Amino acid sequence: MSPSALILSRLQFAWVIAWHILLPAFTIGLASYIAVLEVLFFWRREKIYLTVSSFWTKIFAVSFGMGVVSGIVMPFLFGTNWSRFSDATANVLAPLFAYEGLMAFFLEAAFLGVLLFGRKLVPAWAHVLAALMVAGGTLLSAFWILAANSWMQTPAGFELVNGRFFPKDWLQIIFNPSFPYRLAHMVVASYITTALVVLGVAAFYLRRNRFLSESRLMMSMALGLLTILVPLQVLIGDLHGRNTLEYQPAKLAAIEARWTTASHVPLTLFALPDRQAAKNRYALDVPDLGSLILTHDRNGTVRGLEDWPRSEWPPVALPFFTFRIMVGIAVLMLILVVASWWLRARGRLYTARGFLRLCELASPLGFLAVLAGWITTEVGRQPWTVYGLLRTADSVSPSLTGTDVALSLAGYAVVYLIIYPVGIRHMYRTVQRGPSGETQPELIESGLSERPIQALPSATATDRETPP
Repeated sequence: MSPSALILSRLQFAWVIAWHILLPAFTIGLASYIAVLEVLFFWRREKIYLTVSSFWTKIFAVSFGMGVVSGIVMPFLFGTNWSRFSDATANVLAPLFAYEGLMAFFLEAAFLGVLLFGRKLVPAWAHVLAALMVAGGTLLSAFWILAANSWMQTPAGFELVNGRFFPKDWLQIIFNPSFPYRLAHMVVASYITTALVVLGVAAFYLRRNRFLSESRLMMSMALGLLTILVPLQVLIGDLHGRNTLEYQPAKLAAIEARWTTASHVPLTLFALPDRQAAKNRYALDVPDLGSLILTHDRNGTVRGLEDWPRSEWPPVALPFFTFRIMVGIAVLMLILVVASWWLRARGRLYTARGFLRLCELASPLGFLAVLAGWITTEVGRQPWTVYGLLRTADSVSPSLTGTDVALSLAGYAVVYLIIYPVGIRHMYRTVQRGPSGETQPELIESGLSERPIQALPSATATDRETPP
């Protein structure tokens, strides 16, 4: 295995998953939002909930499809680029991935058709059930994928036999030490990401004086959710950080650019970490605050990278900066939420044009925070695929060459740079058209349309299929 094959294989996997992770971060929250709207419509029978639900269902359909296409590549990468990793961990990870497919993806796929095309074909309660099942499927998918990823971060419940991991206790494998924090952090991040997109779309319409009733509903619901979840995410992040301090201390040392073990550790707001010299340049520190945040004791001791051999040091600069980007975005979200309270109290929430413009600009913040958090987590885990037990360099397929990976990486880059702009453009056009207020069209007797996409709520009267 050539060094270039290792580097390019890591770049290839990073490229694929960086694009893919954006879609689950959106669809998990969006599926739950649609389910809430469907329940409200079923309960209150107010058409505005149906209109908003139908509008977001169209966007969900596109993003879900893109997620399937971009995500299906990853299992192939495990076989082609990471065969040693797959061989060593298959007895533990393969069942977790299988459960995700059988329990989550099949559940989503089975009920998605009812959600998209079944409003006229099934009773109202069944359509609500379909929305709930799709939302539940997205959450189950997150459960199993994060169980697998968390096991790689904090492995438990296994035994090593001839270099292979074998399960001993499935409860310990699934509910490994970092899993509860990682699951809560990701699900809340997904809901926040979706709420910011909904908020931005609502602000887009309000600034243009369009779809005022629907926009006010969307904005009110989004800001209500952000009011609860943004502070909650800060609390979950603190708990997750303390878990990392206990189970992945080298990762935490890299995130905080701590080179020496010490008490009364400062909080480094900014620095240029120098890994070669093992020190920070141009550091801006707040005395004792690092110990207080990380250990909840201003006298607390935090381990530095000096406690590990250099061969086990993670990269420092990248997780150091991406973590601060994530925290900085969280601060911006808090400011946005507080500003919304102030404007709501003065009756200007839906009319303050500067605030509405800020809401539009804030739409991608959730995606940026998810990417920053993912980079922090995965780069900070290096040089391990299974933390402390299996090195990344020992996980790559032995027969790969740099040329092999470069060619496939170029192919993936081209495909993703076609799929994503096309999908995003389609969703943007849907947003430009806005909530139409149309319910689903009548279908032919068989329940199938000659042009299935026309069965979506955006169909106009002239496009509808007419019964024979």
